[in-house]
Amino acid sequence: MIIKDAHFISSNTKIDKLPKDNIPEYAFIGRSNVGKSSLINALVQRRGLAKTSATPGKTIAINHFIVNDSWYLVDLPGYGYAQRSKKAREEWRVMLANYIRRRRNLICTFVLVDSRIEPQNSDVGFMEWLGENQVPFCIVFTKADKLSKAELDKNVDAYKTRLLQDWEELPQIFITSSETKLGREEILDYIEQQNIELEKYLKTSGL
Repeated sequence: MIIKDAHFISSNTKIDKLPKDNIPEYAFIGRSNVGKSSLINALVQRRGLAKTSATPGKTIAINHFIVNDSWYLVDLPGYGYAQRSKKAREEWRVMLANYIRRRRNLICTFVLVDSRIEPQNSDVGFMEWLGENQVPFCIVFTKADKLSKAELDKNVDAYKTRLLQDWEELPQIFITSSETKLGREEILDYIEQQNIELEKYLKTSGL
C-alpha cells in the first residue's frame, strides 16, 4: 500500500461523537510507552501525526486519522499506567469496551506489545477479552531493533508459548520497529487486503 495522504480527524472520549462509521477502521492499542505513536507515524510516514511523549499515558482519548481518504487509523489510549486514578482507569475501561463492541466498521485491532519484555498479564488479559468478545485482532511486537535476532526470537516464542496455553491457534503476528521501518509494509499490506476483501463482500452481498 502506498500512503498518499494521512491527516488528523478528531479526538473524542464520547462514542456517539466519533466520525461516521462509513469506511473501514483499524485501531492500535497497547501498554503505555509501548511505542504506539512512533509506530503509527512510521506506518503513514508522517512525522508528528500521532503525538509522542516520554510521559506514559499521554493518549487519553480516541484519536482518528484518515488515510488515503479511504480508511481510518485509530490511536487508542494506552493501558497499564498505574499512576492514573482508579476512577480514570474505570472510565478508560468503559470507553474502550463501548468503542470496541459498538464500532461497526472496526475491522481489526492491532495489539502492540514490547518485544523486549516477558508476557504481561495486562496484555494477555486484554487479548483474551478480545477473543471472548469475538473481536478480530493482530499482535504487533514493537522495538525489535533493540534486540539481537536471537533475543527477539526467544521473546516472541515465549509469548507464543504463553498464549497457546489457552488458545488453539494464534492470531496474525507482526514484528516491527519504528526506527528501521521493519514490519511496516507487512502491516499496510494486511490492511489493504482486508479492505479489498471487505469491498468484495459488500459488492457480492448488495450492501
